[in-house]
Amino acid sequence: MIFEIIIYIFMGIGVFFNALAGVGLLRFPDVYTRLHAGTKCTTFGSIFVIGSVILIGLKNWWFENDLNGSVLAIHSIFALIAILLTNPVGAHAIARAAHRSGVMPALAVIDELEKKPVKKSTRRKKEVKKALNEEGGST
Repeated sequence: MIFEIIIYIFMGIGVFFNALAGVGLLRFPDVYTRLHAGTKCTTFGSIFVIGSVILIGLKNWWFENDLNGSVLAIHSIFALIAILLTNPVGAHAIARAAHRSGVMPALAVIDELEKKPVKKSTRRKKEVKKALNEEGGST
């Protein structure tokens, strides 16, 4: 009984953070903040979802003497390791490619990687406001 409650709690936390990632992808203004929401939230949510699958497998293995539960738990652990290794690396590669192609963060004042101030022109402000309004965001 307590095992099932823990499984449901883990599943609920995981689904919540994965849904939060979807909201972040829709609401944030530029590629960098969307990337942040997409990778951080889905990684954290996937930890809990896969954790609940691991607990289901262990429960079946220990309490119901089902050897398929151990296989489920082991495969889930390998999937979790793969997610934990590939999500940050992929996010870094996408952010680096965006920066190298000249994509600037919305409302950026200084570019930390270039060590020089970004000109705050009225044209840039108008472009950002227009992009935010087109996406449904507000300033």
